[in-house]
Order: sequence, then structure tokens, then C-alpha cells
Amino acid sequence: MSLLRHALSARRRSEGRPLSGPLPSTRGGIHSANDRVLLIAPSWVGDAILSEPLVAGLLDAGVTQPIDVVAPPWCGPVYARMRGIGGIFDAPAAHGELALAARRAFGRRLRERRYTHAYVLPNTWKSALVPLFARIPARIGYVGETRYGVLTDARRLDRKRMPQLVSRYAALAHPRTATLGAAPAPRLVPNDENLRRAMQALGLSRTSPIAILCPGAEFGPAKRWPAGHFAALAQRLVRDGYAIWILGSPNDHDVAQSLVAALPERALNVVDLTGRTDLGTAIDLMSVASLVVSNDSGLMHAAAAVNAPLVALFGSSSPQYTPPSSPAARIAKIDIACSPCFERECPLGHFRCMRDLSPELVYNLARATAASSPPRSSR
Repeated sequence: MSLLRHALSARRRSEGRPLSGPLPSTRGGIHSANDRVLLIAPSWVGDAILSEPLVAGLLDAGVTQPIDVVAPPWCGPVYARMRGIGGIFDAPAAHGELALAARRAFGRRLRERRYTHAYVLPNTWKSALVPLFARIPARIGYVGETRYGVLTDARRLDRKRMPQLVSRYAALAHPRTATLGAAPAPRLVPNDENLRRAMQALGLSRTSPIAILCPGAEFGPAKRWPAGHFAALAQRLVRDGYAIWILGSPNDHDVAQSLVAALPERALNVVDLTGRTDLGTAIDLMSVASLVVSNDSGLMHAAAAVNAPLVALFGSSSPQYTPPSSPAARIAKIDIACSPCFERECPLGHFRCMRDLSPELVYNLARATAASSPPRSSR
């Protein structure tokens, strides 16, 4: 079975490249044209998207070879839409699983690729084992679970200086003593041909402006705006002339159906696409939206990364840590004492952080967001 799955280029890069010149530094942020880099990706889709400025920073730092990635299968389509990415390998273990033998065997198979640097984004000890077993000389990441020894450049994280995850990832592309500004916004490159095929297969049209609603959130119900609120918003947007596409994974289908059921009558301009697209296609569809309204989720970050006009709904989580990084994005949030709690379910039972975030407030913010963004051309 091939190790490679997704790649931005049609050409698969399966050949290892011989190294020449001096041995690489075991520190991060210093690169030469011959360096070969492996990225150990995070397990959440949103976090994977937030790693794009790190990839861009490595290219700016002198990396000229395509950067290979080890990622969970569900994150593969994200990296397939990043500039500078070469091969994408399925992670050898499930999220949270040690699978020491599988990690060792996978790392040994990677030795022939002769990587010089590995950037390890998850903070767990086990996530650094593949680069160790692959004998990659420079292994860079944050200390996390006391990873001295498994990392050659284990950095202490200053959470106050870098409160946002995107900045923490991007900083790894620089020497630890560097003075850093704000991280650039993540950017993904939609696949136009896949978009064309998907719209044809799904029977979608762009004769009306598109508003995409993303009512799911994998982390848990505390992140989800009530389905009835989404339905009230959808009614107003349909009256304004929008066609509504509801996007999400198969796990979001029930909440999407609750949204549709809350509509007062069958709305021909509302299409439930949950479970009918893969992640890559969802990203491509978002690139043509005139408006996206999303819970704090991977799809929220995907919308921001294709610069779609976006209203991001926050309740139990914090826009101070993982905000949508886009000038076209706005935050919808109410300030109450118990938010953010970062819990999967409301620990107090009242769910006020989302329940009291009214459809009228979100609608007004959505109108302002769409009005301040350039119109999306239909094609």
C-alpha cells in the first residue's frame, strides 16, 4: 500500500533526494536549499489550517524542496490545498493511540527519504516518535509533554506573548531568538476543477448569491449555535435572495436536519449538503460563497482561509486563541462571565453563551459582512 495520499501537484514525489553539503543544524529556522522537511500535523482540521503560515515561513526561510506531511486522513485535503506541500502520508496511529510498533515501523520506512528537519506540531510525546525513529537530525517543536531528548530543539511556549495558535506554529519557522510580528493569515488554494465537478454532481447553481451555513462542531454541542437560530437566520437570508447551502460532515447531518425541520415551510433555496461532500470539496465550495456563517470549527477556519465573507459564532470557546484569520471575517459573541469555558457541553446547563446570541444580531452582522466584501463573480 502506498504511503502517499493527497498532493497539491499532480506529480507524486516519491523519490528520496541525496543530501550534499554540510550537515544540517539541529535547530529550527535555519535552512538551506538542500534541506528536506517533514511536518507532523495536528489532529484537528482547524489546527491543520492554522499551520499554513508555518509552511509559508519555511519556504521564506530557504526551504526549496516540497514539504512532506504526516497527517490524519481527514486532514489530508487541507494540506493538498497548501502551496509548498509535496507528499502527504497517513499517520500510522489513530488519534490518542500509542501504537509504538506502528510508529517505529513507519519511521524506519521514512529513513530512505533522508529528511533533515521535522517540525512536530502536536504537543504529545508520542507525536515526536516518528521523526525520532526516522533518524531526522533536527526535530523542532514545543516542549509539550517534557519532550527533551525526542526533540533536538524543544522550545518553551510563552502563552502570554503568543496567545494565538497560528502564531505559535508560525514561530517555529524562525530561530527561537528571533523577534516576530503577527503571523500572516492562513491561505488555502481551492481546486477549481474539483469545484466544477462537485457543483455539477450535486446539482448546485450560482445564479443566486450563496450563503453557506455550518451548524456542526466536532468538539461538542457547547460550540453549536441552536438549530432554531440557524433556521431563523436562513429564513431572513432566503428573503434577501440568497440560496442556502448547509455544509458539514456526516456527523453534522442530524443537526442540519433539525435546522431544516425548524423552517416554517419547505424552502426550495435551502440545500442540505452535510455528509455529501468530502472536506476538500467543502473548502472548494466555500471559495464561491458570498457569505458563510459558522460555529467555531474546522469549516470556520476553512472559510477564512479562502477569504470568504464570514461570521464566526463563539460561545464556549475563545476568539483570543483560535480566531478566524481573515480580513473578511467578523466575530459574533456575547460577553457573559462563564464564557469561555472550553467544555464540550455547558457545565451550568443554561447554554446562554449561544442561546442568547440572537438570530437578529447575527443577521445584522452577516449583512454588514457581506456588504463590506467584494461581490463573488458567478461562473
